[in-house]
Amino acid sequence: IAVGTSAAYLYSTLATFFPSLFSAQGLMAEVYFDTAGAIIVIILLGRMLEARARGRTSEAIEKLMGLQPRMARVVRDHVEMELPVEEVRPGDVVLVRPGERIPVDGLVLEGSSAVDESMVTGESLPVEKGPGDQVIGATLNRTGAFSFEATRVGRDTVLAQIVRMVEEAQGSKPPIARLADTIASRFVPGVMGAGAITFLVWWIWGPEPRLTYALLNFVAVMIIACPCALGLATPTSIMVGTGKGAELGILIRSGESLENAHRLDTIVLDKTGTLTRGEPSLTDLVPSGGWTEEELLGLAASGERRSEHPLAQAVVREAQARGLEPEDLEEFQALPGHGLAAKVHGREVLLGNEELLRDRGLVLETPLLDAAGSLGSEGKTVVFVAVDGMVAGLMGVADTLKEESRQAVAELQQMGLEVVMMTGDNPRAAQAVARQLGIGRVLAQVLPQDKALEVKKLQAEGRKVGMVGDGINDAPALAQADVGIAIGTGTDVAMASADLILMRGDLRGVATAISLSRATIRNIRQNFFWAFAYNTILIPVAAGALFPFFGILLNP
Repeated sequence: IAVGTSAAYLYSTLATFFPSLFSAQGLMAEVYFDTAGAIIVIILLGRMLEARARGRTSEAIEKLMGLQPRMARVVRDHVEMELPVEEVRPGDVVLVRPGERIPVDGLVLEGSSAVDESMVTGESLPVEKGPGDQVIGATLNRTGAFSFEATRVGRDTVLAQIVRMVEEAQGSKPPIARLADTIASRFVPGVMGAGAITFLVWWIWGPEPRLTYALLNFVAVMIIACPCALGLATPTSIMVGTGKGAELGILIRSGESLENAHRLDTIVLDKTGTLTRGEPSLTDLVPSGGWTEEELLGLAASGERRSEHPLAQAVVREAQARGLEPEDLEEFQALPGHGLAAKVHGREVLLGNEELLRDRGLVLETPLLDAAGSLGSEGKTVVFVAVDGMVAGLMGVADTLKEESRQAVAELQQMGLEVVMMTGDNPRAAQAVARQLGIGRVLAQVLPQDKALEVKKLQAEGRKVGMVGDGINDAPALAQADVGIAIGTGTDVAMASADLILMRGDLRGVATAISLSRATIRNIRQNFFWAFAYNTILIPVAAGALFPFFGILLNP
């Protein structure tokens, strides 16, 4: 660009101040200031479009930053005061009232509320928060007032990490962009060589006035070979791609991550927390001996109230959801590895596995054992219930699938990707979940420390592997994969280990991210093709290849 415009400008300057150099040869001394100016304007227009693309890319981030409150209500030494958010320190107790934005990240100490986290996670429904729950800075407190302990402030907040990551992705160069730089570094000297040869050929063998023809054709070659698309289109495409990802709740760690995603042919999905909700839910109630579902669930939930076991909490949540009031719990005894024994409103209640009931001398009827076997084959945990020495029924508890999991797996398979499920569960439970999702290949009983090894084995088969996990126990596998994709709320470990982060926690974002990568790379390749097709075809024309046959020369 610089050589071409400089050549046109210098030629025009000579023609302006020394017209006799050319008019003496019987030609008018034409000038090409307008050509040089037009080319520079076009280049600056490209730079302006690039700047606008960068601005659009950062628009979502700027909105987030603009929503962060400037002041925080802090309690220090039992005194409530308002401070600039920059002065909040980790460990400070911060007060938040209904309708206010949360100033920094922290953990709720007292009070409860519903918090709108849509600006960070994309989740449209407010999230209930209570003591011990994490809150994210700049999200909106909807209903209640609460106090929380500040844990991360300034550059350490989730919001600041998101901003930093997107900025780094915009500034990074993917391999395809570095390839463009390499091509351009060789292409430019080649074009200059072609221009020099053109000048010499016209000057030595061209018709009179030779110098004029040599200069004009040299300038035409320099201008027509301008590698604008190579230098501008690649970074613009990357920035638009990362910006579109931000709009869709997909944080792209680098341009290289965006490019690598289009090469994936295998997607490994962690089961717990990715395909499933990550917490057990009561799925089945099978009463026996004349008990109803409500009676069975009510007694079970009353006995489980003091237990901290996840299965117990699932039973209690289901009872609350059905509006069942807990009965008086008079005695409680945990039986590690078996279940528990409780006294509920004068009744002796046993909750646990089959072994517990058999140890107490209780007889399990065949229909109930068949029901237990059926639930077990579906990968569910069976909890038997006995009341006053008689079997009252059983419950099935399982980590249920997320609503969008089936659709997400189907979309990935339709894109030609092989979907593999990896889990620490036993093969029977894993296969039960895989059947529901239509997944053919399952890696079961994989310990967290072995997940990266399983990914490496797939890569040894020549596969390009994308690993999708929750970003905590899957961190080594996320780092090992060609593209690590963290799904959830963007924790520190997820941000450190993954290449892409789906802030909305929606598994369908995996297919969206891969489609975005494919579209971005397709756009860059189209730019490459047209740049080289244009140059390859028209450089000989600009050099005067048509002049001997048709008397045609390109005007600079």
